Amino acid sequence: MLSSPKGVAIAVILLAVAVISVVGGALGAAFGGGFLGGPVPHLQVPSELVTYIGDYALYNTVVMFIAAIVVLVLLAWLATRKISEVPSRWQSLMELLYEFFIGLAESTSGKAGRIFIPVATAIFLVVLFSNWLGVLPVVGNIGRVETTSEFFFHKFEGKAESEGYAEVLDGLHHDVGKKGEGMGAYLASHADVEEVKKLVGKTFETYGEQDFVVFDGEGVRLLPFGRGNDYKLSLVDVVAYDVADPTHPTSEEVVKIAGRIDESVAPDSLPNTEFFSENPDKYPSLVGKRAGILVPYLRGSSTDLNMTLAIAIFAMVSVQFWGIKTLGIGGYWDKFIGNPFKRNPIDLFVGVLELVGEFIKIVSFTFRLFGNMFAGEILLIAMGFLFPLIGMIPFIGLELFVGFIQAIIFSVLTLMFGAFAIMPHHHPEGDHHGAEEGH
Repeated sequence: MLSSPKGVAIAVILLAVAVISVVGGALGAAFGGGFLGGPVPHLQVPSELVTYIGDYALYNTVVMFIAAIVVLVLLAWLATRKISEVPSRWQSLMELLYEFFIGLAESTSGKAGRIFIPVATAIFLVVLFSNWLGVLPVVGNIGRVETTSEFFFHKFEGKAESEGYAEVLDGLHHDVGKKGEGMGAYLASHADVEEVKKLVGKTFETYGEQDFVVFDGEGVRLLPFGRGNDYKLSLVDVVAYDVADPTHPTSEEVVKIAGRIDESVAPDSLPNTEFFSENPDKYPSLVGKRAGILVPYLRGSSTDLNMTLAIAIFAMVSVQFWGIKTLGIGGYWDKFIGNPFKRNPIDLFVGVLELVGEFIKIVSFTFRLFGNMFAGEILLIAMGFLFPLIGMIPFIGLELFVGFIQAIIFSVLTLMFGAFAIMPHHHPEGDHHGAEEGH
C-alpha cells in the first residue's frame, strides 16, 4: 500500500484522522484537547416514549422493531417475486438459509424436525435484523428533548407512588395529566401541602445530580457535537435549587423552584460546577438555550427486555405446542410428572426439575440476548466518547458479529428444545408400568 503515492496519501489521511480523534476526544481533554467531545447520551434500561398515536404509546424500541420487520418483508419480497430454477442472489441467499435450518432440524429429530423450521427461521431473521439495525451510527443520537419539567414530573410521580402518597398522586394526575398544566404550575399551587414539600425534597435528593445537555432550540435534535461532558448541567443547576433544608424545602422555596422547573433553559446565574467556574468566558454562549435529556427516536429493539422476553415466550410456547402435538397432552405431561403416585421419588423429583426448567429457559433466553446487546450499546457509546470519528468503527463490526451469533444461538436452542420436547419419556428400569405404557 505504501509503495504508491496514492497509498501514502491514504495512510497519511487515516493517521491524521486517528490523531485528531484521540486529541479531540475525552482522552485528549485531559491535555487541553477535547474539541470534538460530545456529551455521553443518557442511558437507561426502559425504552423511551417517542410519541402518542391516538391512545397508543409508541416507544423507540418499537420503532426499531417495526423497521426490522419492514426490512425482512422487503427482503422476502425481493427473494420471492421472481422465483425460478435459476435463482437470483436474494433467492439463493434465502434458499441457503432455509436449507441450513432443514439440515439442522433433521439432524436432531429426523423428518419430524421439519415442523420447527418456520419458527426457528423466523426467530433467526427477526433477532438478526433487530440486532443489526440497533448498531447503526444514527441510533441513539437523534431525538426529541425531554424537558426538566417532563423529567421532574415522572420522577416526582415515582416518588409519590413508592412513598404511598395517594392524595398527591390524584392531584398530580388531575392537574398535570388531565388538565395539561406544567409541573411548575402544579408545584406553585400546592406549595403549602406538606406531602408535596417532602416529595420535592426527596426527588431532588435522589435525582438532583441528573445531568442535562444544553441544546439549541426545540424540535428534532442531535446530540451537540464538539461540546464535551463538562458542559452538562445538573437538575440542581437548571432549577437553581438552593434551599436551607434540601430534604424539606419551605413553601417559599417550592414556589421559587416552580418558577424555573417549566423553563428548561440554562440558568442565568453561573452554575456551581468546576468547569463553569474555571471557564466563565465560555458560559454566555449557553444562556437561554434548552436544557434537557435527549429521548432518541431510534433505539435497538434487542436492548428492550420486553422485546427479548416476548420472543423468548413465543419460542417456548412453540416448543410446548410441538411437544403436545407430537405426544399428546398425556404423553407430554408424562415427560415431567405424569401420575405422581406411580413414579419413584427420584424420577418424580427429576420431572419437577425439568418442568421448572421450562420456565427458566424463558429467563435464560431473555437475559442472554438483552445482556449482550445492551452491553454492546454501552460499548459503542463509550468508544464514541473516548475517540470521536473513529472510535465506533471497529466495534460496530464486532457488534454485527455478536448480533449474528446471538441470532444463531437463539434459533438453534429453539430447535434443540423442540427436539427434546417431541422425544417420548423413557422410564427408568424397574418401572414396569411405565415400560408397558411406552410400548
